[in-house]
Amino acid sequence: MARASGDELSSPADADQLTTVLGVDIDPELLVLALTHRSYAYEHGGLAHNERLEFLGDSILGQAVTVMLYRDNPELDEGELAKRRASLVSSAALSEVARSIGLGRFLLLGKGEEQTGGRDKSSILADTVEALIGATYLDRGGEHATDLVLRLIRPLLDNPERFGAAMDPKTSLQELAARVGRGLPSYQVKDSGPDHSKRFHATVLLGGTAVATGSGSSKKQAEMAAALEAWTILQSA
Repeated sequence: MARASGDELSSPADADQLTTVLGVDIDPELLVLALTHRSYAYEHGGLAHNERLEFLGDSILGQAVTVMLYRDNPELDEGELAKRRASLVSSAALSEVARSIGLGRFLLLGKGEEQTGGRDKSSILADTVEALIGATYLDRGGEHATDLVLRLIRPLLDNPERFGAAMDPKTSLQELAARVGRGLPSYQVKDSGPDHSKRFHATVLLGGTAVATGSGSSKKQAEMAAALEAWTILQSA
């Protein structure tokens, strides 16, 4: 599914590789649709893109995570359950899930997004995860879609340190930066697009040096995405 050269799609073997990683077969046309970013669609004569599937997948994701948390944590009250759900369905968490399965290389992106690092943009990765969940629901039904959600999300729960970072990346970054002597993080945020569809782009700085960037549909989401990326960089340094 990844772009092989020019505007061609790569071989069916790549589709098989992705569905193997996901652990579910998805109709090839729906799979392509789930991977098609609007920038690619617009550059190719107004093709359908993945935003409707993303809308559907977001709802399925929220329900599956809610049921999982309710069943697995009988000791938690609704406030704590809500906090955990919010962290697990956040753009920051979903983008980490996407990176863990190498999703970026399968995306269909326009040339502009390609040139500006779209394959590793947290917002694009997170949206595509939701679109894949939506495609799974349409093709295989609710049970398979729920199973996919749990396979993708559970690794965050199995890694408490990363789950903590995904839950509250700004606090996690602040604590890690202090431990390694990098000082207090600061953020610069810019927005783009029309008022009804703004995108926010955040840069996190440590000691006055830009360390990572992130984007989202709100200032908070953009800062969280940037913070998690910076935490990942410091953690692996």
